[in-house]
Amino acid sequence: MSSNQKKRNFQIEAFKHKVVVDPKYADKTWKILEHAIHEIYNHNASGLSFEELYRNAYNMVLHKFGEKLYSGLVFTITFHLQRISKSIESAQGDLFLEELNRQWADHNKALQMIRDILMYMDRTFIPSTHKTPVHELGLNLWRDNIVRSSNIQMRLLSTLLELILKERDGEVINRGLMRNIIKMFMDLGPSVYQEDFEKPFLEISADFYRAESQKFIECCDCGDYLKKAEKRLTEEIERVSHYLDPKTEAKITNVVEKEMIENHMPRLVHMENSGLVNMLLDDKYEDLRRMYNLFRRVTNGLATIRDVMTSHIREIGKQLVTDPEKLKDPVEFVQCLLNEKDKYDNVIILAFNNDKTFQNALNSSFEFFINLNPRSPEFISLFVDEKLRKGLKGVSEEDVEVILDKVMMLFRYLQEKDVFEKYYKQHLAKRLLSGKTVSDDAERSLIVKLKTECGYQFTSKLEGMFTDMKTSQDTMQGFHTAYGAELGDGPSLVVQVLTTGSWPTQPGVTCNLPAELSALCEKFRSYYLGTHTGRRLSWQTNMGTADLKATFGKGQKHELNVSTYQMCVLMLFNNADRLMYKEIEQATEIPSSDLKRCLQSLACVKGKNILRKEPMSKDIGEDDAFFVNDKFTSKFYKVKIGTVVAQKESEPEKQETRQRVEEDRKPQIEAAIVRIMKSRKVLDHNNIIAEVTKQLQSRFLANPGEIKKRIESLIERDFLERDNADRRLYRYLA
Repeated sequence: MSSNQKKRNFQIEAFKHKVVVDPKYADKTWKILEHAIHEIYNHNASGLSFEELYRNAYNMVLHKFGEKLYSGLVFTITFHLQRISKSIESAQGDLFLEELNRQWADHNKALQMIRDILMYMDRTFIPSTHKTPVHELGLNLWRDNIVRSSNIQMRLLSTLLELILKERDGEVINRGLMRNIIKMFMDLGPSVYQEDFEKPFLEISADFYRAESQKFIECCDCGDYLKKAEKRLTEEIERVSHYLDPKTEAKITNVVEKEMIENHMPRLVHMENSGLVNMLLDDKYEDLRRMYNLFRRVTNGLATIRDVMTSHIREIGKQLVTDPEKLKDPVEFVQCLLNEKDKYDNVIILAFNNDKTFQNALNSSFEFFINLNPRSPEFISLFVDEKLRKGLKGVSEEDVEVILDKVMMLFRYLQEKDVFEKYYKQHLAKRLLSGKTVSDDAERSLIVKLKTECGYQFTSKLEGMFTDMKTSQDTMQGFHTAYGAELGDGPSLVVQVLTTGSWPTQPGVTCNLPAELSALCEKFRSYYLGTHTGRRLSWQTNMGTADLKATFGKGQKHELNVSTYQMCVLMLFNNADRLMYKEIEQATEIPSSDLKRCLQSLACVKGKNILRKEPMSKDIGEDDAFFVNDKFTSKFYKVKIGTVVAQKESEPEKQETRQRVEEDRKPQIEAAIVRIMKSRKVLDHNNIIAEVTKQLQSRFLANPGEIKKRIESLIERDFLERDNADRRLYRYLA
């Protein structure tokens, strides 16, 4: 379009024909509508023409009489509500709520009809003038004229609260009626429900439960109190579902929890003869589960249970590991630990919802008290030893695994895992060499578990011990093939060749073997060294066993299973009837402590006394005389003569083991320091201590004093140096 074209102006002209409205039109029409509203409230609506009424209301709004229509509506409804208010006020007793409910239902029906008639006003006039829509207006008028009228408001609230109190006391109330009245509050708007009902309801409930909890706690034990609290909680949740706003549930349960649980937690858990500790001691799973479920609802509830449980477990654990009676029997000691662990595992699974935080608390408690006893690693190893020697005979594979898993669980708690390893190695060596293990599979299974837990380094020597046993079988086959014919009917020999590094180091004990055996041992030595170059053999006579055929006084024959030391002693009696202690010691050269134990088992054990001694006593003296017991009898042909051994280590042995452990730790601490310094280059003293402790904690708890000594040693050997400016800083020297 070109710019020089003229713009056209459009103009709408006013409608020429003038509409004349009857000046009394508005009053007449309103009278018709007012009459209709009266009829609706008087239940006479059946005769009304809603179509005609709608048109009248429509025309009033159209002719700009919306304001008159709206104010007339407010006046008319208010008039009826005031009449209804009187009717409700005059209702007595139970009829009060019923009348209120009936009138509320009628009011709602009336509002529905009025809204239909005034729909046009609702859609046009009300939004444009920002007035309240008809239905909402009807509710607001009901609120102001009925629910909040001075004669009804307090009476209504007290009636409702009284009914709830009756229901709490076990009486049956009309829940349907309650639901309708409460729903009326909710329909009138959240603020009406909250201000006029919910707030006072929660306040009076708090007072009720405060008084009730005080009454219960004075007369009930802990278990019964918790049952009552649980019952009240369930009742309140049920009450909400029947006739209160669902949003009230959290608020009312909060009131019950605070008044009945939170305010009484310390008193409940420590209640005399029935608190948490008694529940734990008596395995009251149901009561414990109830306590857990109730306490978890309140702040710090579970922490309260956990703390009391932890201090209780630590206390009984401490008593257990320091009880002199329990320490007499290592197997019983460990069994008690396992029983306690099983007991509290069950509590946590069955009552505490297998809660991980409780499991962690249990683990830290066990770790705390097991390490209070420095002999725990030794005792756990002795327990394994007893089980793998005889305790697992006839036990199914699954049950063996269960027992081994339990042992591993205790092992994890040990801070000094290397001490356990020392003892375990000694005990395993004895089992393998004496052929006393119940099952090779069980032995290997435990080693696999230890390997998984601590790595290859921990178990490589243990696996080497099994390898040696297998290799020894092959070596003996070779020996018998080579010398079988020469050996003839003489003594037979079975040798286990042990690699020095893999087996527990034994002091090189000498012992004079009988001549016929010495010759046989020499044959084996020359055979072995002939087939293997660059090896040395040293005999560990203190670890061997022997089978002897013996004939007693009346020609009774027996086969005696004895240790190598016992064999050396008994063979002396082939050439002498009576020998003094000193003579035996001189002839055999067995160390004094071992010889005394050996003679004790041969002469002082009832039913196994191959020898007799003078004077008769339980202990062996250096002036004792020994001779063969011709009267020895046994119903068995084969008789095993055990050695009187201390199952636990004696004090000097314990010191020696501890010393060996400390020596073994030194290179491990040094290796850790070098590893850390190699990667960090420069580090201060405190951080080295922390890092080394952390690195080694899977094997043992490193002593800061020992770490300091190792640092000094590494400085002397030029692995590290001190910083010139700051003496607490160390540098790595490549």
